[in-house]
Amino acid sequence: MVFSSLVFLLLFLPAVILCYYILPGTWARNAVLCLFSLVFYAWGEPVYLFLMLSLILINYLLALEMDAKASRPRKKALLLLSLCCNLGTIGFFKYGNFVLSNLGALFHTQMPVIGLRLPIGISFFTFQIMSYVIDVYRGEVPPQRSLLKLATYISLFPQLVAGPIVRYQTVAEEIDSRTESLPLFARGLQRFVIGLSKKVIFANAMAMLADTVFDAAPLPAGGILWLGALAYMLQIYYDFSGYSDMAIGMGWMFGFHFLENFNYPYIADSVTDFWRRWHISLSSWFRDYVYIPLGGSRKGQWKTVRNLLIVWLLTGIWHGASWNFVLWGLYYFIFLIAEKLIGKKRLERIPSLIRHVCLLLVVLLGWIIFRVEDLGAMGTAFAGLFQFRGQTIGFLLSHHDALYPLYLLLPACVGCLPLAGWLKEKCPEKFQLHARIVLSILLFFLCIALLLGATYNPFIYFRF
Repeated sequence: MVFSSLVFLLLFLPAVILCYYILPGTWARNAVLCLFSLVFYAWGEPVYLFLMLSLILINYLLALEMDAKASRPRKKALLLLSLCCNLGTIGFFKYGNFVLSNLGALFHTQMPVIGLRLPIGISFFTFQIMSYVIDVYRGEVPPQRSLLKLATYISLFPQLVAGPIVRYQTVAEEIDSRTESLPLFARGLQRFVIGLSKKVIFANAMAMLADTVFDAAPLPAGGILWLGALAYMLQIYYDFSGYSDMAIGMGWMFGFHFLENFNYPYIADSVTDFWRRWHISLSSWFRDYVYIPLGGSRKGQWKTVRNLLIVWLLTGIWHGASWNFVLWGLYYFIFLIAEKLIGKKRLERIPSLIRHVCLLLVVLLGWIIFRVEDLGAMGTAFAGLFQFRGQTIGFLLSHHDALYPLYLLLPACVGCLPLAGWLKEKCPEKFQLHARIVLSILLFFLCIALLLGATYNPFIYFRF
């Protein structure tokens, strides 16, 4: 079940809200959220519900053993056991076939295939579990003694399958006791509708254009390929940031405050700045649980390079079991190292507009690496960017699915800018309130109308 489905919007979410607010008390409301979250997960893959519940129970027990009386060696052993369980699970399901196929190619032999589907959201909920256990090990949070509360945190449906990766210490107090209010609920509902609009209106339209270009055989070249790359660049932003907005909005509706996951990444003027703005929860997770424990930038230049290389290899691999994701991680590693070598002061001497245009070009080319999994096709795509054959108009006319998104291309580009902050400064507060209410209602019904029309509705990060 995805957030941008009629079943979720018209049945599941209203049912959760109704049951949640009928019952008084934090315990009962946690139970409602936990129960509905398990139903939400089981809706897509009921078999893997037991996998998630098993991981919750195992890590609950291991964290309890890491109490204040436990010795340091015992805590380390318990942490290692937890990491082996979590990383072993994600390694088996997500990377098992990748490892076996590459071993088969290396030794020229037929390897067995793991005939299992990837559990939905496994990359997100395993990282949340690991952050909880590591924080308990470090003494930053006490172990949660209520299995219900821990299960609610890990399985919470707003961020279960697509993030943001919510750390336990961010919501620990709210799991125990939180305050819901009508103004917070209204803000959450508006934020949810904004995210839904990003997904249904913009991401779906850009997906139609991007898929038409990149799934064509043979792959087109020249202007149409640049157009497809731009469409994918917009699709993945609106797709993922839209889901993050919906998750944050639903969190507010139930009294939770999740951290922001996107901060207008396409206005960045450097790769470093871009990754401070894009998928913030993942970047900060690798920073705090991998980069800093390895020594960060405190142990000399070469170890800094080594640590960054490890982080970006892991970042690439986290996104998928394919060599293009490894290359994508290395691609950004190279640019980040280059920026460190050049230095911030030297970069700032370059005019801001030039820096911004260069960043957009780097990101757009990076999304081609991300989108095209076959390495041969990737080489064809990069070569095709510089082969202009005058095919653009003919291609668009022969692919009607690519025409409709063109009308939304400019609005989608404008929507990547921080217009909300500018309007907040320029418009009276009373006007803003009325405008938000009217706009939210109109956008919601527009999204419902588009979904009723069976609009193309894919979701990129659903497989991660």
